[in-house]
Amino acid sequence: MKTRKIYDNESITSLKGADRVRKRPSVIFGSDGIEGCQHSFFEILSNSIDEAREGFGSKIEIIRHFDNSITIKDYARGIPCDYNEAEGRYNWELVFCELYAGGKFANNEEENYSFSLGLNGLGLCATQYSSEFMDVSVIRDGFEHLLRFEKGENVGGMKKTPTDNRKTGTTIKWRPDKDVFTDNAISLSYFMDVLKRQAIVNAGLLFTLYDEESKEKYEFSYQNGIMDYINELAGEKSLTVPAFFTHEARGRDREDKPEYKFKMSLAFCFSNYECATEYYHNSSFLEYGGSPDKAVRSAFVGAIDSYLKNGGLYKKDEKKITYADIEDSLVLISNSFSTVTSYENQTKKSITNKFIQDSMTEFLRKRLEIYFIENKAEADKIAAQILVNRRSRETAEKTRINIKKKLTGTIDINNRIEKFVNCRSKDINRREIYIVEGDSALGSCKMGRDAEFQAIIPVRGKILNCLKADYDKIFQNEIITDLLKVLGCGVEVRSRQQKELNSFDINNLRWSKVIICTDADVDGFQIRTLILTMLYRLVPSLIEKKKVFIAESPLYEITSGKETFFAYSDSEKNSIVSKLKGKYKIQRSKGLGENEPEMMWQTTMNPKTRKLVQVLPDDAASTQEMFDTLLGDNLKGRKEFIENFGHKYIDVSEIG
Repeated sequence: MKTRKIYDNESITSLKGADRVRKRPSVIFGSDGIEGCQHSFFEILSNSIDEAREGFGSKIEIIRHFDNSITIKDYARGIPCDYNEAEGRYNWELVFCELYAGGKFANNEEENYSFSLGLNGLGLCATQYSSEFMDVSVIRDGFEHLLRFEKGENVGGMKKTPTDNRKTGTTIKWRPDKDVFTDNAISLSYFMDVLKRQAIVNAGLLFTLYDEESKEKYEFSYQNGIMDYINELAGEKSLTVPAFFTHEARGRDREDKPEYKFKMSLAFCFSNYECATEYYHNSSFLEYGGSPDKAVRSAFVGAIDSYLKNGGLYKKDEKKITYADIEDSLVLISNSFSTVTSYENQTKKSITNKFIQDSMTEFLRKRLEIYFIENKAEADKIAAQILVNRRSRETAEKTRINIKKKLTGTIDINNRIEKFVNCRSKDINRREIYIVEGDSALGSCKMGRDAEFQAIIPVRGKILNCLKADYDKIFQNEIITDLLKVLGCGVEVRSRQQKELNSFDINNLRWSKVIICTDADVDGFQIRTLILTMLYRLVPSLIEKKKVFIAESPLYEITSGKETFFAYSDSEKNSIVSKLKGKYKIQRSKGLGENEPEMMWQTTMNPKTRKLVQVLPDDAASTQEMFDTLLGDNLKGRKEFIENFGHKYIDVSEIG
């Protein structure tokens, strides 16, 4: 029997030193996984960025080492390391070994930093505590200061030596500790994404990244900041010319709170091809937005709704636009700074400042009203596009509801699909669906299959070319909706304008294999291509997840005495014939509908003897290009393809 532990005064303990972070990393970094590890990198990077924003250093160098350690080097003032009379300790001890110690607490009084990413004095110390090792070199005041930390503890104190190097700055190399984080292998793509974002919102600052693994070097710099990025996103196809607003204000979040400075820059345009909204505050990417996002939503809806009302552009009884109608065509980057910032948490993915939200909302509403008056042609384009988005959304919603009615539900006596033949097994891992060509093939496949796990649905007539048809026409096609209903996984629509139609869920797929089975002739190949095109357009993840197969039908039936052989190609036929002794008969295989059930089972349906070709996603781009050439609207490309390659597919000796 277990002895019950006593809960008394001695039961209360406190974590001390490095254990405050090492035992609970998610409190500081938001996670003890790779996300927390990534955030620790950003904490060190933030300090260098804050220095550069104050005018100290125009370049930051990053190295991604092959052993998962990281180096960040800047050319700023260098972290103060010497003795601090006021605190009675060395500054390096405060900065690297003491939580809530730093030089950014008085930024609202304009001591050292006007606007900074780091506010709480947590990041550098917490990263040191969570590192397997950390080596620091600080050059300032004519000296190089060297420090070494291991598992959150200093090793050997500070070594200080004179130097002739006039380039001040800080270099930190460390490896996130796998005793703290479950994973420390930060991907190259993460580094590239973060550095690109920081280059966007810190105009003119150069970031260099060297990756030891690939031995590649990358540079990130935007001389004109967010305006360069807006032009990069929207390209030459933007509906309107990018606009740029700036704003500065002072205020407070509550009457009893101190007044603080706030400034922002915002660039936006409207596009038929792209949509993006990104918010940055004190250089931190606000993944969840917060105050700036609420301000943009309110201001843009209010200003554009007023323009539509005043211009009489709404139809009678038409409802007011929503932000979703605007967002579909909006490309917007907001870059703001404040001397007092209320982050939702230490990971800095959202801010909650009420004054920032109110100030931005009021400024944007007034500025947008002026913009619409001064840019009438642009305003009319925006208004027209927003109304198109609104009406398209309503139409799409009606279509989506209609599709949902058609494609969902059980396939039973009350929801019957014409000529669909189900199988008995309920085990998804065994069930196979054969998509066959016509009613005659349905009959032979039905008799030749294993009814336990093989189901069949026939394609009646020529299937619609899904590359050339719009979604409304596609979903009016009974053959396609029947096929989608049998698949059971919904529709995967990757179009920005039609995203409301998306209902895809791979977990609802009713089959382990989707097998296309058509005749080995020109008509069969065309039907196969059209079915593949339909799957590629409407459920591409089935191809990506390797669920789609083509059942090869034999070209030849070779009889020698009582033995019968099947050849799937001319070379295979020649190989079989070369091994036969005595007389034999070669017969071109009939269509699937004319085959005997035994032959269908042996050649096409028996898992042990059939030949299935898996449709792979590896070359999706070239597949799409070929589909577009053969079945799309590119008439010139199709003509050129036939001229260059037609001889491979047409026997000219049989023509006229």
